[in-house]
Amino acid sequence: MKRRRVVSAVAAGICVLALGLGLNGAASATTSSSRLFPERTVVLNCQGHAQVRPGRFTLACADFNDYLTGLTWKSWGPKLASATGVQHLNDCVPYCAAGHVHRYAVDIVLRHPATAGPGSQRYTSITLLYPGTHPAYAGHRRPVTTSMVLPR
Repeated sequence: MKRRRVVSAVAAGICVLALGLGLNGAASATTSSSRLFPERTVVLNCQGHAQVRPGRFTLACADFNDYLTGLTWKSWGPKLASATGVQHLNDCVPYCAAGHVHRYAVDIVLRHPATAGPGSQRYTSITLLYPGTHPAYAGHRRPVTTSMVLPR
């Protein structure tokens, strides 16, 4: 009887050890794969807060004179994200406090991911494409584009 208990205890110990090694190996595999493929891709708003597929995004944070609303995301991947929405842009004429906000239909493309921290990356540039009317500074050809670097 004593021998049976000892054998059972040894077998249980071996099972616990094997389970521990198996879980440790799985954790290592998860950690190394997250370095290759980040868990999530984000865009940083102007205050530096990470957002995933935001419905609204401010481009000019200090004066709130340029922002995007109604964002409908067509894709959100590790290399590129695309959406449609509406840009609200203050013309600042004669000055920003007395200016008028104009709305433009816009296609948005987020690109150039960079590391944002452990397990995540962030897009670093945004391109706005105007399929219809566009701001005067954006040019006169169609499709008209405007590109900018996002906050870091």
